[in-house]
Amino acid sequence: MQLDDRKTKILYAIIKTYLETGEPVGSRTISKYADLNLSSATIRNEMSDLEEMGYIVQPHTSAGRIPSDKGYRFYVDQMMEYKEREVTEMKELMIQKQDKMEQILKQVVKVLANNTNYATMITAPQYHRTKLKFIQLSVISESQMLAVVVTEGNVVKNKMLHMEHRLDNETVLKLNILLNTSLNGLTMEQINLGTIAKLKEQAGIHSEVVNSVLDAVAEAIRMDDEDLEIYTSGATNIFKYPELSDNERARELISAFEEKKQLVNLVAETMNSEENTGIQVYIGNESPMQNMKDCSVVTAAYELGDGMKGTIGIIGPKRMDYDRVVSALKTLTTQLDSIFENTEKERR
Repeated sequence: MQLDDRKTKILYAIIKTYLETGEPVGSRTISKYADLNLSSATIRNEMSDLEEMGYIVQPHTSAGRIPSDKGYRFYVDQMMEYKEREVTEMKELMIQKQDKMEQILKQVVKVLANNTNYATMITAPQYHRTKLKFIQLSVISESQMLAVVVTEGNVVKNKMLHMEHRLDNETVLKLNILLNTSLNGLTMEQINLGTIAKLKEQAGIHSEVVNSVLDAVAEAIRMDDEDLEIYTSGATNIFKYPELSDNERARELISAFEEKKQLVNLVAETMNSEENTGIQVYIGNESPMQNMKDCSVVTAAYELGDGMKGTIGIIGPKRMDYDRVVSALKTLTTQLDSIFENTEKERR
């Protein structure tokens, strides 16, 4: 006998309730699920069928049911299939978005450089991926396991874990259930020593796997400098200003734009400043970058409607037209959201 939609929904309800409470689940509890709309009598009949098919068991007379290993296996296989499909779709969507986003940002930073006659930069927006959504462990070989970590904003991170011994499917299944029920929806701050100790205790001899997974989660949630895309334009505008155009100063400034990693400090300063009200102005020695001490730097933090944030920067001489620069950044930060919204509508 195959599981039809109704039996599948009831089995899911039993497993989810049991994972939450740890207590045998009765028909009356399941009947309260809003999307089932079934009487207790109908649910009892379906539960009897599920028990006969081996998906649930009754631990003792007059008790409710709990999932069997076969029930867990069905639940996790279905969940993994759904999550794998979801992850694949998310990756494809993110690739499409990133390609379109890159085109837009390159155009934006170029127009800004042309309009101001200064050097300009803009970072690709990043999700503040503070919460964990899903973990999937899969055995790859005798000594390797793949951990797929999905965080808030549907950011997907893959990390290969080294194992001393190959784990069987049932162990991986139980670890997946343990990790997801314990960690989903938590921030790194909420994954405290107590949570970790409890996880390790429940994992038993596989506590080292839990350690490796937690490292992968921390890596996925942390905002890495390597993940930061920075687009620049107008570096040669520096030569238009005599005080910046001597060979050594110009070379250092242009090098900073070519080796974009040097701009990360500037971006971090903008995003992390407690006094950040949207636009910040650094004059001379106030600049976080040593090779911009002869310049003025104006930065603005922008935020898109779906919770992504980025930084726009304009670099020029100390005698730059501050009023014009600040006005340009204020206009751009308010327009970027609608630019991306229109792009999304066109893509659909």
